[in-house]
Amino acid sequence: MANSSAESDNEYGAGQITVLKGLEAVRKRPGMYIGSTSARGLHHLVYEVVDNSIDEALAGFADRVVVTIHPDDSISVEDNGRGIPVDMHPVEKMPGVELAMTVLHAGGKFDKDTYKVSGGLHGVGVSVVNALSTQLKVWIKRDGKEHYMDFERGITQTKLKVMRQVGAKETGTRVWFKPDGEIFQETLRYDWTTLASRLRELAFLNKGIQITLRDEREDELKDGQPREEIFFARGGLREFVTYLIGNKKPLHPDVVYIDTTREDIGIEMALQYNDSYAENVFSFVNNINTHEGGTHLTGFKSALTSVINKYIQDKSNLNKKDKETRLSGDDVREGLTAVLSVKVLEPQFEGQTKTKLGNSEAEGAVRSVMNELLTQYLDEHPKTANAIIDKAMSAARAREAARKARDLTRKKSALDVAALPGKLADCSLSDPALCEIYLVEGDSAGGSAKQGRKRDFQAILPLRGKIINVEKARFDKVLNNEEIRTIITAIGTGIKEEFDLAKTRYHKIIIMTDADVDGAHIRTLLLTFFYRQMPELIDAGYMYIAQPPLYRVAKGKEEFYAYSEKERDGYAERLGGPEGRGNIMIQRYKGLGEMNPEQLWKTTMDPETRTMLRVTMEDAVLADQTFQTLMGDEVEPRRLFIETNARFVSNLDI
Repeated sequence: MANSSAESDNEYGAGQITVLKGLEAVRKRPGMYIGSTSARGLHHLVYEVVDNSIDEALAGFADRVVVTIHPDDSISVEDNGRGIPVDMHPVEKMPGVELAMTVLHAGGKFDKDTYKVSGGLHGVGVSVVNALSTQLKVWIKRDGKEHYMDFERGITQTKLKVMRQVGAKETGTRVWFKPDGEIFQETLRYDWTTLASRLRELAFLNKGIQITLRDEREDELKDGQPREEIFFARGGLREFVTYLIGNKKPLHPDVVYIDTTREDIGIEMALQYNDSYAENVFSFVNNINTHEGGTHLTGFKSALTSVINKYIQDKSNLNKKDKETRLSGDDVREGLTAVLSVKVLEPQFEGQTKTKLGNSEAEGAVRSVMNELLTQYLDEHPKTANAIIDKAMSAARAREAARKARDLTRKKSALDVAALPGKLADCSLSDPALCEIYLVEGDSAGGSAKQGRKRDFQAILPLRGKIINVEKARFDKVLNNEEIRTIITAIGTGIKEEFDLAKTRYHKIIIMTDADVDGAHIRTLLLTFFYRQMPELIDAGYMYIAQPPLYRVAKGKEEFYAYSEKERDGYAERLGGPEGRGNIMIQRYKGLGEMNPEQLWKTTMDPETRTMLRVTMEDAVLADQTFQTLMGDEVEPRRLFIETNARFVSNLDI
């Protein structure tokens, strides 16, 4: 694989590195370059380095990547690619590796003769990793030598030097870095699951590349040996779809697979239907998860609908009445698991988080490929075609039942309060950007929230009991659930094909449940509903989870609210001194209803002092797997999940 490209492609030297200067701002405003300085940004450092190795693989020069978490939570990434250039750059007069490591946006991926297609979030480059690390070291094997450099917070410490001679065919790059605690103050600990999820995804998206994740930290050792997992998918997206389907029952034996190029756009697609009611379609551009979709996904969806409708008309054995049924997009995607991956030379991203593809040519290319090759596949596999059609026709019949249920969620005016007797306490402002709604567990907590809220911008919707588990129910059954209908009506966007984000009545939709097992279950049911049926609200950044305190610590007129046992003990010591707790009162809140309106406002609802978690689609694949495990029909995966993660639970009320 390492020598599969033409001879001219091997001319990868410092001269092919294009320079866009300006590294100084990275340490001042790291969030602009890696999204945040939270755990998400910390993990993004790894992805930036790995993306360079994947680019080498895409160009045909590497097939192995090893990522190691060292005992001190430093990271090393090693590949067997060509090695970063070490010759002098003709303009900048420094070695190519020093340029790549110290100048923002300097790299081979800006020269389309070096990398035809490159991954990376938006190509901020390994120089950002260097700038945000206390130390970074790089070893490069090429031209029969091993070269070495090291840096501190982006500044060169050791000039490029030759360490030793190596074999002429021995090539590759190893980058080691230690993230800077001054930048990443929230955490410096890497999470195995987060890294494994992304590396597994990259292996699926780039068939034939072996990616190894090793963890040398003491608490992760197994029988004294580092934890290790190898990700390798010879079948590419075929294996990705099988992985995503998990324990669901496929409706046809083979994964439908397409891998081709159209108009300089690489198009790889795999799909399979299963017996669930959920639609799981994931799309990628140059290895970036485009969870906001875009033109490539639009082309895929429209072509899928038209191909299946045309097959029904021309080839199926359905009766005349059924042949006249016009399937909707939702009909043909019920129970569908699909992955679409395109490689675009110059991707243009749009949307809330810049993960929506805007290239118009991608839509036509994907539609053309689907119309031609999916039609051909269905013609050659009539049993698979009939299984897909049976599923879609069944969904169409349920859609008609759902239409009647959906009518109950429609409103004659902006909000017909008469349709929500005694439930919704709405706010007086009408600008959605200023308004928020709390979905509150139970009437007792709802009563406190109504009394404690600020009426001008805070709406309260109390929910009685547990809503339906949408992971196990068809859409018409979901809409027959009174609590679900109430939520949809209050939010105002409509649902499914009628969904319109512009009609959202609140830009903050806040789930507020008790801090116990039942509360966690209700929160999970609500999140499952929004993730499966109204994911656009999550994409827009409108979904939040309230964080009510677990404890009240008081002595005399002084009181503090604690959100963890550690915080509780700290306040107790502060009020009682080192000799004990004295006359300190510690109250454990098991339910929101135990707080009076003033306390609920002060701790959980006051924008000046509250803490909330924003729900994101950062890792949609992992989220899908988790919802499937926790809320699906299969008991065994759920038992294994609980056994594996029980050690992370510090507070459990049963």
